[in-house]
Order: sequence, then structure tokens, then C-alpha cells
Amino acid sequence: MLTKDEIIATMSAQGLRITDQRKTLATLFSENEGYLSPKDVYEYMGKKYSGLSFDTVYRNLRVMQELGVLEQVSFEDGMKFKVSCNEHHHHHHMICLSCQKTLPISFCPMQMTDTTDQFQIVEHKFEIFGYCKDCQQKNGHTDSNSDRGFRQTSSHTHSHGGY
Repeated sequence: MLTKDEIIATMSAQGLRITDQRKTLATLFSENEGYLSPKDVYEYMGKKYSGLSFDTVYRNLRVMQELGVLEQVSFEDGMKFKVSCNEHHHHHHMICLSCQKTLPISFCPMQMTDTTDQFQIVEHKFEIFGYCKDCQQKNGHTDSNSDRGFRQTSSHTHSHGGY
């Protein structure tokens, strides 16, 4: 998981002005292991910055996602954001439907595709949703189809030069 300083350094290196609001966003995400909706972030930021617009919050979330410091996942109730993990290699995630704990998957299913000569892949998305061991024991979840609170799409994407 990226630290506050790593988030700020990435934003600064890309030429973004580091405002107090952006420092607060970096702190919020670096100290929160779960996913936050734009509304969650707006309500948190609004307590400190009166007059802050939802559009400003959302625009900053999108910029941070585009820079790679935030990951974006599409849940049934909308997009949510989480600080990027600091895995420095290509990977995907398993996400717990209960606690939103996220575990890395080092294997990429794109390696198994044999259609690269028929289709130019620009990016891909792959997330697995289920229940972590702790939540299975705590909540008695054993049927992976029992909760459909998520659409299985993600904006945790990877670009490939033709792959």
C-alpha cells in the first residue's frame, strides 16, 4: 500500500500542485485500507474544507487514479477508490465482499489467451470477488454466489504494447 509521502511524490512528479486538499486526500487514502466512494470522500473533505464541490473531489479522485496512486473498482452501488498497493509487478486482486480485504494475485490470465493475432489488446481488467477466510468463518459464507453486491469489473487496468 502506498504511503502518504509516496502518493504526494507521485503527484508532484507528474506536475500537480500539492495543495492542502491533495495532502488531505493522500492522508485519507494512505490511512484507510478499504474502498471509499466519492460521496464518502466528499463528506470527509467537506468537514475540513467548507465550500468544496463534489466535482472538485471527483476530479481529484480521477486524476489520482490516472496517475496510478488510486485503484478504482466498480461496485453495484457505484465506483469506489482505494490506495494502490505497492506491488511493483503486474498483478490482479481478490476482493472480499464482506470486509473488502484485497489480496494480490500474481498470475495473469492474459498469459493463457491465444487470440492475440486476432485482437489487439490495449488494456484488461481482472478481479475476483468472494469471501476471505476470516469473513467465511465469521459470517458462515460458503456459497460464492450468495452475494451479488458487486459487478465483476474493475478499473485496475494494465496497458500492454499490443498484448
